[in-house]
Amino acid sequence: MQKMKVVALVSGGKDSCYAMMKCIQYGHQIVAVANLLPADDSVDELDSYMYQTVGHQIIVSYAECMGVPLFRRRIQGSTRHHKLSYQRTPGDEVEDMFILLNEVKKQIPSITAVSSGAIASDYQRLRVESVCSRLGLVSLAYLWKQDQSLLLQEMITNEIMAITVKVAAMGLDPAKHLGKEIAFLEPYLHKLKDLYGINVCGEGGEYETLTLDCPLFQNARIMLDDFQVVLHSSDSIAPVGVLHPLKFHLESKQSNSLSGNNKTNDLCRENISSVFEVQGVNLEECKAPGEPDPEVNDLIEVSSHRLHLSKTEKDNTFSICCWLQDTSGPPTGLQGDLKLILRQIELQLEGCGLGWEHVLYIHLYISDMDQFTQANETYVRFITQDKCPFGVPSRSTIELPLIQAGLGRAYVEVLVANDQSKRVLHVQSISCWAPSCIGPYSQATLHKEILHMAGQLGLDPPTMTLCDGGSTAELESALQNSEAIAKCFNCSISTSAILFVVYCSTNIPLDERPKIHDNLDTFAKQLKLSHLDKGTKPEVLDPIFLYILVPDLPKRALVEIKPILYVPETMETPEETSCQLSSIVAPTSFGFQPADWHDSCIQKCVIPGKICAVVLSITSVVAMKICSDSMNADWSNNNHQNFLTESQMKRISRFCIFLLNKTIIENDFSWKDTMSLRLYFPPNLHVPLETLSNLFADGFKELDQMNGGTKVGGKPIFNLVPVLGAGISAACTNDIITCELFARKS
Repeated sequence: MQKMKVVALVSGGKDSCYAMMKCIQYGHQIVAVANLLPADDSVDELDSYMYQTVGHQIIVSYAECMGVPLFRRRIQGSTRHHKLSYQRTPGDEVEDMFILLNEVKKQIPSITAVSSGAIASDYQRLRVESVCSRLGLVSLAYLWKQDQSLLLQEMITNEIMAITVKVAAMGLDPAKHLGKEIAFLEPYLHKLKDLYGINVCGEGGEYETLTLDCPLFQNARIMLDDFQVVLHSSDSIAPVGVLHPLKFHLESKQSNSLSGNNKTNDLCRENISSVFEVQGVNLEECKAPGEPDPEVNDLIEVSSHRLHLSKTEKDNTFSICCWLQDTSGPPTGLQGDLKLILRQIELQLEGCGLGWEHVLYIHLYISDMDQFTQANETYVRFITQDKCPFGVPSRSTIELPLIQAGLGRAYVEVLVANDQSKRVLHVQSISCWAPSCIGPYSQATLHKEILHMAGQLGLDPPTMTLCDGGSTAELESALQNSEAIAKCFNCSISTSAILFVVYCSTNIPLDERPKIHDNLDTFAKQLKLSHLDKGTKPEVLDPIFLYILVPDLPKRALVEIKPILYVPETMETPEETSCQLSSIVAPTSFGFQPADWHDSCIQKCVIPGKICAVVLSITSVVAMKICSDSMNADWSNNNHQNFLTESQMKRISRFCIFLLNKTIIENDFSWKDTMSLRLYFPPNLHVPLETLSNLFADGFKELDQMNGGTKVGGKPIFNLVPVLGAGISAACTNDIITCELFARKS
């Protein structure tokens, strides 16, 4: 990751100081600090969930202690936007932060990032990220989601000398515990955690601190000479008190004493040249939400025969897919193709009375990963945070052989819900927790008990670089990142996973591919054991696996994993109904009769009455059995010199529909429950895509005529996805056709 020049938001507390130290650890440079303080100097604390202000009288010395400029602004606003996700609101206290950081950026244009000490507060993190997004700055939150016990110990070990300046929790007494060093209080804080469940770092407002010395203070340390304890509440259970500084001085750390460093400070000291008071109001000009980007509507007309759409028929959660067939006509490039596709999807959403805010997940397929940046530029013109007030969709971006398959340069699939009940996890800050999502795409989206996780690469979160060690190391890191995200939803990929889709780059050496599934399985087993070690016995699902071979992945990654998890609203386990379901017999279709070998083609994960996920693999061996009367033995040896004929492919398509139909019906689901159906095929199948599409579309029409199982309507219910290979193992991705179906009961 590029090393950045950083302005650090400082409250004076231990967290913001340690966050600065972590920035330096990861190679960044702190070039300024910024602080927000009450408008009235005599006020210690504001009624704010956003800012810590106790001890603000001493922050003025940070510039001299650290040798960097300090920018300060007096808080003019108040809490006006009360929702968790912040939107620009005139008069809100967050706008003071915007004005402050905007001025810092003007004065020091080389600044590209902002550091904050957020550990667990989504409220604070989201507001910092909102301001950073508006200013084009990167949010760095290296303490985010870290274990608070370990974090407190790290701070003490790394010589942060901080004292308590506010206490407000059971077991903390203002008379006894104010002004005490965190190193002294640490054992007692852990005792209170065991007794009352407090946050040992004070993230629940149990206490606040003021840093008087740390390794960042290279010039001087702060010596507090006198203070007053101010009691805000004398509650007998959890009294609240703050420490009001009266006198302090700076003690030089340099052999040549700095001017005035050893003088007692009575809080009336003159302004230092490196302390800047930021005035002014927010004159930010911002486009009204929903105002169209002029470039979005300036689209080249596309002929209807080139544009293709598919849509599943589930009423409340469905997929829309759009792609361009062939490259005839005026060349528009990847950006032009993507504009056309996103606009068509937008029109489809509008036709359903919906918008981008209803989209849960987006699969973005492009023809050339070298043009990822250009694709992203187009993407963010359509999908914005303003358009998605309930959270932006999660996303996977994959390079596919689109041109080889006779498609355009972009291909998009969206999963849509007609309600606003989704819960989105979108962390834009770079942290040690999991990879950040800087922009309008999120780490995960939970909707109706299904957690849709963005494609995870093997990135090292604090540096956002791929880990060394090849595909197996990347896989392990991607799984760790996935587990960190899952924990935010109180679940685990080892126990709650329904399906793992593993995208494998062709850059993985052949001898490494067999290890990928083994490593994934080993990682999951180790996680399960860790749950048992902690005394929990979670219900464990038996997930299914699908491996997709692709030309390239973002950042030239070798592996990307996309888990789908089941997160029940209650901890009750659904009753097993397999005995009752097994008596349901699907009607015979297309002349196929049930056979024992059919089970070898199918992977399924079924949560009775709720979810049915199916992966159907048609290998060359299976194709031989399906078309035994018209195929020779070369196919059983994966010899594809003898290409499939259209009649053979027709029979294979009917078999796929027959077996999928049989599986969903026997598990008490219907085609109306289908949220998505992808049909993966290799371009070297030598069956034209249009022919393949027609074969499956006709097959579904025939099924509908036979038993009313599905209403195809005017659009196909399936997406044809060209890939270099697919299969149930990374070592064997030679399927002729692979079907991935996901159904959910309403």
